[in-house]
Amino acid sequence: MTVFRGLILIAAAALAACSPNAPTAQFHSEDNPRLLSEWGQLGIVAGDLQLADGVVPYDLNTPLFTDYALKLRTIWMPSGETAAYRENDTLDFPVGTVITKTFYYPLADTPGQVTRGDGHSLTRADGSLDLSRVQLIETRILVHREAGWEALPYRWNDDQTEAVLLRYGDVVPMTVAEADGGASTFNYVMPDVNQCASCHAPDSNTRQIAPIGPKPRHLNRDFDYPDGTANQLEYLTEVGYLTGAPVPADAPRNADWEDLEASLEARARAYLDANCSHCHSPVGPADTSGLNLQPDIAHGPALGICKLPIAAGSGTGDRRFDIFPGRPDESILLFRLDNVEPDQMMPEVGRSTNHVEGIELIRAWIESLPGDCG
Repeated sequence: MTVFRGLILIAAAALAACSPNAPTAQFHSEDNPRLLSEWGQLGIVAGDLQLADGVVPYDLNTPLFTDYALKLRTIWMPSGETAAYRENDTLDFPVGTVITKTFYYPLADTPGQVTRGDGHSLTRADGSLDLSRVQLIETRILVHREAGWEALPYRWNDDQTEAVLLRYGDVVPMTVAEADGGASTFNYVMPDVNQCASCHAPDSNTRQIAPIGPKPRHLNRDFDYPDGTANQLEYLTEVGYLTGAPVPADAPRNADWEDLEASLEARARAYLDANCSHCHSPVGPADTSGLNLQPDIAHGPALGICKLPIAAGSGTGDRRFDIFPGRPDESILLFRLDNVEPDQMMPEVGRSTNHVEGIELIRAWIESLPGDCG
């Protein structure tokens, strides 16, 4: 399989080199290009969004919710560079690494409208997207430079031909086609660079920007590559982008929050991990809350069970405990997830709408918890 995969990668590189306007991946060590195309990670070729040679798509077991947007995630490293495996942390990526995340929606039949993404990517096995089926919104870049990581948001134009750096973010009005034939609207909020840092600085002591998605427990899953389905940790190792990884069975793995064959506990904890734990950890930006939503925290006050709020303010919704076992409607956690008011919602940035299915998952989990807070 390794030899076959190598041959496929060589063939794909040859085809990409022959394609007109094919992107060529670049690392910019200091300047921040105005145009996304100057990074060369992905580009528009014959009506498709295509990845450059060496740019590897990936996915997460349970992703962060962002207003039902679908996401194309990629990793690229300069030739000869590789990341080191870290069991409970983001992979140790070398200087020169470029990580992208492109947000898009499926197009509805009615012009000017989109549909909510159901969580299942529309990308092909090679990471390309058919632009006749989707509306691109933004591409966020995380680039690892000598001084550390930097986050840069790029907004796609209406023609879907180019994305432009918008350091101050943007507000994108969206019209969503509903199943009953009607339509609803909301404002998709593209974060500015400071808001990017509010999530991507998971250690409040250093305040250094870092990736939060590509951890082993999120990456340990299969992906449908052009040359066949493979575990992502194994694939990254085979293409030279990762060293030191154990066999997948020995690596941590989060559940897929939609996998009904997984336990309710595993699904709910994976959802809270992906959406909350980068802030709610002992060193995260929300460390003053005393709430730790990392997946290995035992049931108890640290996880929020029967814990009194410390500094939630109006975000308590007049509820007494972060998690009241068996009583989701009396739990602050559910109140904040099921909210879009700026001083009450959680997460504080990254969404303008409620994740109905995610809320129902957490509701069911809290209902299943034994015990009583008295």
